[in-house]
Amino acid sequence: MGTGDGDGAFITPGKFSEPTGEKMYKRVCAGCHMPDAKGAKGAGMYPALAGDPNLASGDYTVYVVLKGLHGMPGVGRMMTDQQVADVVNYVRTNFGNKYKDRVTAAQVKDVR
Repeated sequence: MGTGDGDGAFITPGKFSEPTGEKMYKRVCAGCHMPDAKGAKGAGMYPALAGDPNLASGDYTVYVVLKGLHGMPGVGRMMTDQQVADVVNYVRTNFGNKYKDRVTAAQVKDVR
């Protein structure tokens, strides 16, 4: 996550600027879930997103991104509805996940 000091992480103060789900994943999610989405154990438990059956529900995945879960903070306030949809769709269609039903910005708005 950027600091807003010109590193290009934020489009406006407090909002990320990454234009694709892949770039958003790399910027926001990969630090804990790892670049390969296989998760990690160490100072905490960072669950794998690769092959995760919980991702079958797009609304559940949107909710977790927006609000957080257990030790994961919600990051929705720093993303537009479209950015949330993009990163959710990226995770749900990569890393061995093959969920074809796409999440839309309108769905994200409804979950918000």
